[in-house]
Amino acid sequence: MPTLTIELPQHEAQTVFNLLRWAELLADPELAKFEGRIETDRHGHIIMSPPPAPSHGSYQSEIAYLLRTLMPRGRVLTECPVSTADGVKAADVAWASPECMRELGNRVCFPRSPEICVEVLSPSNTEAEIQEKMALYLDAGAKEVWVCAESGAMSFFGAGTKSLTGSHLCPDFPKQILLR
Repeated sequence: MPTLTIELPQHEAQTVFNLLRWAELLADPELAKFEGRIETDRHGHIIMSPPPAPSHGSYQSEIAYLLRTLMPRGRVLTECPVSTADGVKAADVAWASPECMRELGNRVCFPRSPEICVEVLSPSNTEAEIQEKMALYLDAGAKEVWVCAESGAMSFFGAGTKSLTGSHLCPDFPKQILLR
C-alpha cells in the first residue's frame, strides 16, 4: 500500500492562524445552529462530526469528575479546543494547570495544549486517527494523552506516544472507568 507523508507547519507558526480562524467560527451565528463537534484542519476548513452516542458523554463526564476530584488545583474542560499543527482539535476532556489557564487568558482556544488531553473512542474512530490526534496534542505541549476505549478501559501515553502503565501526572486515576 502506498504511503503519504505530510509535513505539517511548526505548531507556533500555525497558532496565530488557528486562533483567528477559531474566533471567526465561534462568532458565526449560522454555525452555532449545528449540533455536534467542530474542528478545523490546518487550512481552516471545518471538520464536523455528529453528536456521539450517550455512552461517550457518560465517559466524558465521569473522566471529568474523576480528574476534578483527583487534581483540584487545575481546571477540567470538556470539548477543549487546542491549537495544533494541523488546525484546532477538540479534546473530549482536558486538564490544565493554573499556569496553562493564565496563558489561555481571554483567548477562545488554547494556544498550546493543556497538560492532559483525553480522547473517548467512538465506533467511527480509526486507530490512525487517534494516533494522529495523540501526536498532535503531544506536539502542541500535552504532557500526557489518555484514551478511553468503548469498554471504559484507559490507556495512557507520554512523549512520542510512548505507552505508560498509568498516568504520571495523576497516579491515582483508574485504569478502568465504570459507569453507574
